[in-house]
Amino acid sequence: MADTHREPGTTDPSSATSTEPIPATPDAADAPDADVLVVGAGPTGLLLAGDLAEAGLRVTLLERRADTTSNLTRALVVHARTLEQLDARGLADELVAGGHPVTRLRLFGSATLDPTALPSRFPFVLVTPQFEVERLLERRARRAGVTFRHDSEVLGLEQDADGVTVRVRDPRGVRSARAAYLVGTDGVRSTVRQALGLPFPGQSVIRSLVLADVRLAQEPDSPFTVNATSDALALIGSFGDGWYRVIGWNRHRQADDSVPADLDEVRTFTRLALGSDYGMHDARWISRFHSDERQVPDYRVGRVFLAGDAAHVHSPAGGQGMNTGLQDAANLSWKLTAVLRGQAPDSLLDSYHSERHPVGKLVLRSSGAIVRLALVHTPPGRAARTLAAQLLHRLRPLARRAMLNLSGIGIGIGYAAPPGAHPLTGRRAPDLRLADGRRLYALLRQGGFVLITPADETTVQPTDDRFLHTSWEGPRRTALLVRPDGYIAWADDSGAPAKRAAALRDALSRWTGVAPAPEAAPAPEAARAPGSLTPGAHAADTPAGP
Repeated sequence: MADTHREPGTTDPSSATSTEPIPATPDAADAPDADVLVVGAGPTGLLLAGDLAEAGLRVTLLERRADTTSNLTRALVVHARTLEQLDARGLADELVAGGHPVTRLRLFGSATLDPTALPSRFPFVLVTPQFEVERLLERRARRAGVTFRHDSEVLGLEQDADGVTVRVRDPRGVRSARAAYLVGTDGVRSTVRQALGLPFPGQSVIRSLVLADVRLAQEPDSPFTVNATSDALALIGSFGDGWYRVIGWNRHRQADDSVPADLDEVRTFTRLALGSDYGMHDARWISRFHSDERQVPDYRVGRVFLAGDAAHVHSPAGGQGMNTGLQDAANLSWKLTAVLRGQAPDSLLDSYHSERHPVGKLVLRSSGAIVRLALVHTPPGRAARTLAAQLLHRLRPLARRAMLNLSGIGIGIGYAAPPGAHPLTGRRAPDLRLADGRRLYALLRQGGFVLITPADETTVQPTDDRFLHTSWEGPRRTALLVRPDGYIAWADDSGAPAKRAAALRDALSRWTGVAPAPEAAPAPEAARAPGSLTPGAHAADTPAGP
């Protein structure tokens, strides 16, 4: 599947990594101080900036492109977990309405993946161009009060115990800007990463990929099709409005990124891989690029963080690049908010790296395995690919697991829990229906933790506006504390009121530095009622409400 790697231009590394003191300039006062500086106005930076601004923080977003220059768009799909994150921000329904939900994916001829069985409110793969995601996120960020500074090129940075200062070149000259924290979301050629002196180890996995948006005279059998032969690979995805995204590669046509591609080249690799070019015509965009597999070793260096393609870049297979970056932003934004509000210690920010780096590594491996399978050209390799496709087609549990992981809601894509924690801790919370008829992800739009307890239990009822207390719809006895990013911070099946209250206070203290006092103890019969949410029916596999 197609992926996106925004590759903005960057300053010369020698200037980006300069350690010279940042000079004061006469107009430095024009750059207002901010709580957070975000560098890069792609999807990751826009979601992060919007989250922080909606929480009442002062956010400045620096972007090298001019305000009138469109971002290069390669992303094609939005997966279910990303749609859930957008749902928690009130944006998913609008994005879905303008996109094309795909309910069947055909891979390598015989294999099919069925997203309709996903335990999510979004049981499909949404095909929509990256610029539509950016449009919604930018509108939200502007409404929330983010200060946008386009034509602003970061030249270098320094940090101290109190904040980060960056040197920025804009149409008025070289100036400085300062904030408590800085997040680099400036793509695979990240100036922020270079300024930190961090390596970006990895390799180029595939070169001379060609991307095009075209119209077709004949409609393919599936709205989302990918196949590979010994000579080529090709993917076709329907936008649902008569336009199709085509991405492909021809083993016999390897050229540098700077060499223009044309429609005849697209037709050729499509015929080689899929047996037909479907009468493609009227290309509105054609681009050539290469794809790397790289990951930075540290997502945090002091008061500076990296997210999205600045931190990790993957092969195109799986369509997970933009999705992974957006989920980086969702993980980091609430933690920065809590620390800047004085609601959590700075050490909470260390969990951004410890949680997101393993996910980036997992995506790197899985997408790399898919693209290598697609590129095999030896007879044994092609036979292995055919066998893998047949197994996916015949063994539905295997196909279901592959779809869960691809969508971002699989059990394997969660966060490590401390020793002795409940098995649900660190796992994604589904969009649960609650006693008052509301959905969990609608409550998460308020940006705080959500505590879910049995309806008759009053063990703890936080009154702080950082917490919402709600109850299960049904007889479940498990108590859950759900983080603002939709992952379970704490769970408890204990029937002992005092023990549960103490455990909850410890969890709240760990995540927020604040532990509300317990209220009245639950009725004795509440502790004895059946129906808890156990590991055997964990949240990751619990179907969401409609």
